[in-house]
Amino acid sequence: MTKTREAKFRIGDVVRHRLFPFRGVVFDIDPTFSNTEEWWESIPPEVRPHKDQPFYHLFAENAETEYIAYVSEQNLLPDESGEPLRHPQVKEVFDRDRRGHYRPRSSSLN
Repeated sequence: MTKTREAKFRIGDVVRHRLFPFRGVVFDIDPTFSNTEEWWESIPPEVRPHKDQPFYHLFAENAETEYIAYVSEQNLLPDESGEPLRHPQVKEVFDRDRRGHYRPRSSSLN
């Protein structure tokens, strides 16, 4: 039996990738890997994450575009820039408070 770790980040947290230049806000969390084997195997073996850790669904963005990302906990760091996100879905799902934190508009998120 595999022990599930508690997620380090929460829904609404702004994070950045530790290797690649993108950041995003967490909108869902899987306790362990829950994507396709094809997706997992497409990651080069030298940077392929372990499956037995939380994986995060992000409204992500880089300098050029906005997209949805699926990222392992080991590859995320807190984003402390305080800059708002421009991803168009962020405003559909979250409200941003005076301190710059994102709060879900609906309790239907995990």
